[in-house]
Order: sequence, then C-alpha cells, then structure tokens
Amino acid sequence: MAVMAVVSAVGLVVDDRVLVGAPIWSKPFKFAVSFVPYCLSLAWMLSLLPKGRRVGWWAGTVVVLASVVEMAVITGQAVRGKRSHFNHETPFDEALFNVMAVTVVILWAGTLVVAVLLLRARIADRATAWAMRSGILLALSGAAVGFLMTRPAPGQRRGVSKVVGAHSVGVPDGGPGMPLTGWSTTGGDLRVPHFFGMHALQFLPLLVMLLTVLAPRFARLADERVRLRLVVLASGAYAAAFVLVLWQALRGQPLVHPDAATLGAAGVILLAVTLGTLASLWAGTPSSRTATRAEGAAPAAKGLTS
Repeated sequence: MAVMAVVSAVGLVVDDRVLVGAPIWSKPFKFAVSFVPYCLSLAWMLSLLPKGRRVGWWAGTVVVLASVVEMAVITGQAVRGKRSHFNHETPFDEALFNVMAVTVVILWAGTLVVAVLLLRARIADRATAWAMRSGILLALSGAAVGFLMTRPAPGQRRGVSKVVGAHSVGVPDGGPGMPLTGWSTTGGDLRVPHFFGMHALQFLPLLVMLLTVLAPRFARLADERVRLRLVVLASGAYAAAFVLVLWQALRGQPLVHPDAATLGAAGVILLAVTLGTLASLWAGTPSSRTATRAEGAAPAAKGLTS
C-alpha cells in the first residue's frame, strides 16, 4: 500500500484526467494511504494476542488479500479512466464493482474475527485493552457505513441506471468538495463517518501511547486507573462524534456547514469531554487518597512517639 501511495502520487502529477469532479488518481492515492495505518494497526494488535494467534494470522491474511484485490480494481479502473465504485455502465464494469463489494464484506468479516479475538484476550494493561477493543469496534462501524453508499440515490434504479449508489447525500457526486478529501461542501457525505469511524483504530491506541510517554512527567498519569478513565472517556467521545457526523451526513448537511442542532450536539460532546477529563485527572484515586492520609498520619505518629 505504501508503494501504491507513491505510484498514485506520481499519477496525480503526470496524469491530468478528471473523473466525477476529481483527479483520476486521487481515489487510488487516498485508499492506499488509508490502508497503510489500518493494516499496521491490525498487525500491532494481532501481535499482542496471548491466545488464538493462528486464527489471528489467518484473519490478518484474509484482510490483506481482500485489500489487495480492492486496490487492484480501483487502480485498474483508474488506468482505464472508469469509475470503480457504483459503476454499472457495462457488464465488465458491473462485474468489477461486484468483486469489490464481495472483498469489502470479506475484509469486514476478517476484521470482525480480529475484534472477537481482542474482546476475548486477556491483556495486562487495561487502558491498552480498552483502546484496542473500542478502536476496532468503531472501525467496524465506520466500515459498515460503506454499505449505505450502495443504496440507489434519487433518480437511480437498479438494473437500469449506469451508476447505482453515491457518496453524497442530497446532492450529486462530483460537486464542490473539500481540498484533498473531496468531501462535499454542498451536501452530506457518507465518506466523513466512514473515514472517521475506521481511523479510531489508530487514534485510540495512539492516545494510550501518548499517555504512557507522558506518565513519567505527570504523576497523575502514572496511575493506571487514571489512564484507563481517560481512554474510556476518549472512546465514548469518539463514538459520540462518529454518530454525530453520521447523523449530519444522512441529513444531507456538509461537514463544513453545520446547523444549530449539529453545533449544539458538538458542544455537548465537548463539554462532556472537558468535564470528564478534569474529573479523571483531579478526582484522587483510592490509592492516592490512602497515600495522602498515610503521609499526613506519619508526622503525627512521629510526634506522638516523641
């Protein structure tokens, strides 16, 4: 995938063709770049399994093979100057899209097997365990948003239309979009929750790593229970934000133009995160309160013996 990202980047420079309002090599590039951290995260998680490693190996191999087939179709269609997604223009194009649909299901199922293994695994550090389990469940939810994209958009009919399915909601695909991502700026875009959910697989484990690095400098983070509370809070906030951007997209609302309801919900999430973070950091753990009482009692005991 890293090699394909480089190849696609070269394609963006040397190939000036445009398809559905975007450079023709932008989709292979974005998919390749997205697959790199996704597969690295899965590989790291599989390395932590105390049991079921053989099943995990097979599940990881299935994910890899499905990803390769997916990228082969996307790249091949880019070379041909054709849409890879939702393309029913010719029997060949339709067959390729059906292959992609099958590989997506297989990839999702392979990731689900890894999720089940992680949910059953006994991992010593509870914050790490929570981050991995929450991350992979959110990633599965984000990947499942892709199935919503295959529904016929208004004016499309299965077996009749050359294109069946869309990324955008309320507007046609290929309209004005955000730089780099291409997400619609005039309507809803299901690629937003799709991307946001899938990359919880990286965000939450990275948060644990950050907290672990900061622990030697900040005494409160040295307590495993404090780190666990912060990771649980982050998982809940990430899940809430995922639901929010999915709700926003389904209502045909651009990410960059939220209405009052969206802003209000975002404000509630932000307030909950702020208060939860303060509570997690400043509410003394049972061990710290015990230690504080013990430190206070020591001088008094010393004075009494004197």
